[in-house]
Amino acid sequence: MSAPSGAPIPSAPPSYEETTGINVSYPHPYPVPEHGQKPDCKGMNPPPYLGQPMPVNNPVTVQTVYVQQPVVFYDRPVQMCCPSCNQMIVTRLSYDSGALTWLSCGGLFLLGCVGGCCLIPFCVDALKDVDHTCPNCGALVGSYKRL
Repeated sequence: MSAPSGAPIPSAPPSYEETTGINVSYPHPYPVPEHGQKPDCKGMNPPPYLGQPMPVNNPVTVQTVYVQQPVVFYDRPVQMCCPSCNQMIVTRLSYDSGALTWLSCGGLFLLGCVGGCCLIPFCVDALKDVDHTCPNCGALVGSYKRL
């Protein structure tokens, strides 16, 4: 094969510095000892590290946290997750005499219901406080106070 006349045939491919345009006339980033001189490593910085650091195999611990919305208790059963046994439950209701029951009894007594009629509020669940308990473990999970 012959080259066209007038164009010289290159003897070797261009160097890396020539192809990338790196100016090789910059000074070295660290002192280079002269030929025949032994490096004493005093005042010399190590060459810069150009690679990526090796990944470290650290175990990753994943912890799942469930945030429970605050439950508002009324005089009806509530479906919720029991904080004691961590089961989905529908609360069991129990009625206890509270402030509204005693005030109603006292009010009826002052109105003249002396012959035992003033004790009627202790038989009416709508005037009592409500305790919500877990049917699985029996733990008290909340209360509803009428007053």
